[in-house]
Amino acid sequence: MKITYFEKEGEDYTDELVAAVKERLDASDDIDTIVIASATGKSALKLYDAIDGDAEIINVTHHAGFKEENALEITDEMIDDLEEKGITTLVGCHAFSGANRGVTNKYGGFAPLDIVSDTLRMISHGVKVACEISIMAADAGLINVGEEIIAIGGRGSGVDTAVILTPANAKDLFNMKIHEIIAMPRD
Repeated sequence: MKITYFEKEGEDYTDELVAAVKERLDASDDIDTIVIASATGKSALKLYDAIDGDAEIINVTHHAGFKEENALEITDEMIDDLEEKGITTLVGCHAFSGANRGVTNKYGGFAPLDIVSDTLRMISHGVKVACEISIMAADAGLINVGEEIIAIGGRGSGVDTAVILTPANAKDLFNMKIHEIIAMPRD
């Protein structure tokens, strides 16, 4: 199995990342679910076009208020478009920050999950995101724990990281296992 490395993180690598995921998915007989972080849904659509129905896609977007009070970054039209293609969109609070962020923003300090996040960011921001959205999807009942999936993340816009992992629910965080890195940025 090969790992694709990108020079830096960012949306410039979305198409290459999607191609690497397609190649790895084609080589697998037992992965049938992909979870992707796509705030606007655009990366989820690129993935859909590339994989030709070879796996179920779960799109995970930010919660309302992430960028603007009372607003989602994904439009209702995009959610409908994704749904028509069989892609479920999960709108949810970040598993590693959520309400903890409100506490640390007001009182300072850090929460234990900040340590988990920062440790995963030592590999790449996208690895942190891939793990986080997998927990969110598992907790929402959209994916099964104990079954390997592909999880895709990035930072900001687009995606630049893909891993194969076995997800866990938040209450069993340390049961999550990262098996393979498909692609990630070096910097």
